[in-house]
Amino acid sequence: LRMLQVKLIITGDDFGYCPRRNQGIVDCFLAGAVSNVSLLVNGSAAADAAELARRYNIPIGLHANLSEGSPVCEVLKTNSSLLNQDGFFHGKMGFRTALSKGLLNMSEVKQELKAQVELFRELTGHLPPHMDGHQHVHVLPEVRNVFAEVLEEYGIKYTRVPIEPGLHNCDWIPPSLMDFYLGVEEDSFNTVDVFAKHGIRWADIYIGLSTMGRNMSVSGIQSAIDSAVLQLPAGAPPRGTVTIELMVHPGYPSVPPAGGCGQGPDDFSQSWERLHELQTLIKPELQSHYKSRNIQLCSFKDL
Repeated sequence: LRMLQVKLIITGDDFGYCPRRNQGIVDCFLAGAVSNVSLLVNGSAAADAAELARRYNIPIGLHANLSEGSPVCEVLKTNSSLLNQDGFFHGKMGFRTALSKGLLNMSEVKQELKAQVELFRELTGHLPPHMDGHQHVHVLPEVRNVFAEVLEEYGIKYTRVPIEPGLHNCDWIPPSLMDFYLGVEEDSFNTVDVFAKHGIRWADIYIGLSTMGRNMSVSGIQSAIDSAVLQLPAGAPPRGTVTIELMVHPGYPSVPPAGGCGQGPDDFSQSWERLHELQTLIKPELQSHYKSRNIQLCSFKDL
């Protein structure tokens, strides 16, 4: 492992979700425990998040959201295939169901994605260096093509492809969640060619499903990184540098009614699991592990 230079991007997702999430992510960044953030522009505290990123010089990209809360595109807020009968996005599983039934209009998906990029630029003053998908919607069939077109149009270089090495050996993940993860993995495998064709790049290694919420631990992160690096195919990567993205969700628990993307905060956001991630990530033994393994924390714009 010592021969390899590892560049580790620790991305705090859902920046902008609520004031307490924002504060938790900033605290992690200042502690050197997060090196990059992903902004939900339809989050109730998105403007506050953009301001914090500016103040603390936090590298920030876009967490494209088509599944939770409300669209940001005015035209789509009242009447579109992206909305359920309550006038909100279809939800994590609802979006997938609507998609599989052919009920989603891809030109509306594209319209909303572009509106989110534009709002990101308005809030931060720049285009996102990276753009991924909330609840991994960006690797779904059809959506992946539109997503890739939008990234290419705006010249956004980096995304996330959630294929996690060793995921199948994680026996602590409950079966229902594992089914979801395996679906994400399969969709991701089918997305690689689409993204590559559009000249989009992503980290060599992705980690984050096996270490989410209650499942996060110092040893879990350490072994996920170590085993992923050891499993790299022979001859890869060139230059002796490997990039890893670790997806994390730290924060202080949301307190309703504050938070969410128009519908109030969800259960995960109100749970102790966010705080557990925060407390794990800032542990000094993690920081010293990075040093001992020649792991350098960075963001996508540093690659």
